[in-house]
Amino acid sequence: MPRQLRLTAAVFLVVLLVFPAFGHSQQTGQTGTGAAGARLKALEDIADKKIGVFTGTVHDKFVAEHYPKATVFRYETTSDMILSLKTGKIDAVMIDLITAKILLRRNPELGILTDKVFDMPLGVGFKKDNPELRKEFDRFLQTIRENGVYEEMRGRWFMEDAEGAVMPVIGNPASEKTLKAGVAVDDLPYVAFVNGEYVGFDIELIRRFAEWANYRLEIVTMEFAALIPALASGKVSMIADGIAITEERSRQIDFSDSYIMFRTAVVVAAKDMEAPAREKTPGPQAAKSEPPPEKSFLHGVAESFHSNIIHEKRYLLIFDGLKTTAVISVLATLFGTMLGGIVCFLRMSPKKWLRVPAKVYISVLRGTPVLVLLMIIFYVVFASVDIDPVMVAVLAFGLNFAAYVSEMFRTGIEGVDRGQTEAGIALGFTRVQTFVHIVLPQAARGILPVFKGETISLVKMTSVVGYIAVQDLTKASDIIRSRTFDAFFPLIMVAVLYFLISWVLTLLLGYAE
Repeated sequence: MPRQLRLTAAVFLVVLLVFPAFGHSQQTGQTGTGAAGARLKALEDIADKKIGVFTGTVHDKFVAEHYPKATVFRYETTSDMILSLKTGKIDAVMIDLITAKILLRRNPELGILTDKVFDMPLGVGFKKDNPELRKEFDRFLQTIRENGVYEEMRGRWFMEDAEGAVMPVIGNPASEKTLKAGVAVDDLPYVAFVNGEYVGFDIELIRRFAEWANYRLEIVTMEFAALIPALASGKVSMIADGIAITEERSRQIDFSDSYIMFRTAVVVAAKDMEAPAREKTPGPQAAKSEPPPEKSFLHGVAESFHSNIIHEKRYLLIFDGLKTTAVISVLATLFGTMLGGIVCFLRMSPKKWLRVPAKVYISVLRGTPVLVLLMIIFYVVFASVDIDPVMVAVLAFGLNFAAYVSEMFRTGIEGVDRGQTEAGIALGFTRVQTFVHIVLPQAARGILPVFKGETISLVKMTSVVGYIAVQDLTKASDIIRSRTFDAFFPLIMVAVLYFLISWVLTLLLGYAE
């Protein structure tokens, strides 16, 4: 078995090296376009196309209302959305104009079809039952507008090249008052993760506010679609990440005064745009420029490794995510195993009042998706409790794991002939001694192979913890891909790391077996 695992690991490493270069060649060599080669020249031309939007944003609602014939693809990150556009899976993307201009510098094969879609004000969100904090922030916003700090920030993140902007040093007061700010790390100019720290206009804004109002700031990262639920349930004190102020959102939370206007742009592949529009996109003319020299395989691998791991200290993200995933996996396995043993004892009890609750528990937990269970525990059960999201993840996955483990234990125990229990008691053993020394060793032989499989499944299921603001391996890869737009290296690398965690746990269980 260890030899097979080593061979599998070797295959994974080969894939890790090969796929970045392969994926790059596939993307750059693709010639597919939108519908039947039709050129796009105006906003109305995307009315029946495949359009990418962020989940839960104003763009999602806009497309549904104005272009009912369009097919909407919803994404959680900019990188996934742009990669889908570049590979022809969608025809257009709706995104903030400033973000679009930054993306075009990195992706010259894309172009802005139009920026005349709609404008909306952006604001910082607060809980409705905390109006004093919102008023305090509005006073701060008015102060920085008057003393010139706001214009300095605006010039840094919105008027200049945001990727070259340097985040100013802002203190974090050692105050007893804590301010939890929820953000969705995705891309500049609002929030990004660069050189081991959070940067962007919204990050600078909330850091300056915390320093001005003497709050000890704690930044909590989560999916964009989870920001408003997290604020409404009290998991964070405020949210800020380019959030448009809408009537529907204002019914759930309070917004500060607007700090900037949000202009929507439609981004498409440059080759799908009408020729005059394509000439306006950045980059040299393809007809007059020579193709770039083809990179060697090793050079492409080295570039991918440096871009995704070394540059901006991105290995720190992977290391932190690996620790978090390992902690959740190990603790959830231990907790779920112990709880599963208890549930199995109740399930096999001769007393009906013990059996029935155990049966209900097993049925409900096995019939509920683990992501739904995770969200219920975090946003409903512990809505008013300040609890570490990692502990919530351990609890949710442990509860789910216990439901399956209890049935493994039951079937394994019932698979041992009852005559062995009777023989043990006849020889003078107590029921407990008979179970420990005679039944359990035989049951474990059949349980452990299935238990190892469920443990591996548990490790893989932890990839959804980003929905409750836990920065695990998958979330780390999302952050890296939002900066590099490399779909292959981060994902294959994370797949290898998940495999290694599963491998180590399997080896440990193998020794026990």
